[in-house]
Amino acid sequence: MSTYKVHIINTGKVRIEPELAFGGDHCSTAKASGFSLNNSPKIWLPVNVYLVETPQGLALLDTGWDRSMSPQGVFDKQAQIDSLGSAMLYHVNQGVVPLGQTASEQLAEMGIKTSDIDYVIISHLDCDHANGLKQFKDAKHVLVARTEYEYAKKHHWVRFKKKWWDGMDLDLYDWNDNQGPFQRSYDLFGDQSVELINIPGHTDGLVATKITNADGKFFLYFADGGYGDESWQQMITSGISTDKAAQKKSLAWIREQSLQPNCVKSLSCHGKNIKPGTFEF
Repeated sequence: MSTYKVHIINTGKVRIEPELAFGGDHCSTAKASGFSLNNSPKIWLPVNVYLVETPQGLALLDTGWDRSMSPQGVFDKQAQIDSLGSAMLYHVNQGVVPLGQTASEQLAEMGIKTSDIDYVIISHLDCDHANGLKQFKDAKHVLVARTEYEYAKKHHWVRFKKKWWDGMDLDLYDWNDNQGPFQRSYDLFGDQSVELINIPGHTDGLVATKITNADGKFFLYFADGGYGDESWQQMITSGISTDKAAQKKSLAWIREQSLQPNCVKSLSCHGKNIKPGTFEF
């Protein structure tokens, strides 16, 4: 039987409008971004990444913040604007990562070099998932859905910044399997043990990672397909979406998967009750 070990790694936190995470079906992009509000009560949410020990090697799900977001380990407005590459993006997504808490720093504490990572799997190219990409420029493979890459190129003027991955050798993949709500997925090893499943809505190329052992037990990482368990439990869509109907269909699929008896864990990036730790299945 294949055993998988998952390490939950907290890489700081992000400050956003509550409506961005839990705005629901009728929230406007302006409200979710905070541009239509005065003195709005932003919330802090964790930014988690997941290191998975698989029989085929080490896989890291997302990268979190880069050290350049918090050079001294504290909130630094100007450093963040420089790291994000946009004052407008800073208005929407602020962050902080304490010293020693970037993904690469914590892996080093575990005795793992970035070159030891076999697969960096990027759920989507928003800043709190891809800002730290260059920490892993020497990883063996950095996987990004071609659909997501093309979407990011079209929206580089606000939401995405090429500087986060500029000069890196990205492994762009096309769908080769039919799992998920839209029957679009990428079977990483050809045996359906690790499937990158398209869950569009928040971005066009957003993927969930579903890792299944030989007994059929699985772990689901749904990234920003929802901002926490309450998202799929109450069917609350996030405030920023490219396609609300697709987002709702994707969230319904996350709910269906999360309620499966073989699902050992179903986790987002930003769930406020997720604690660092390790589990096996």
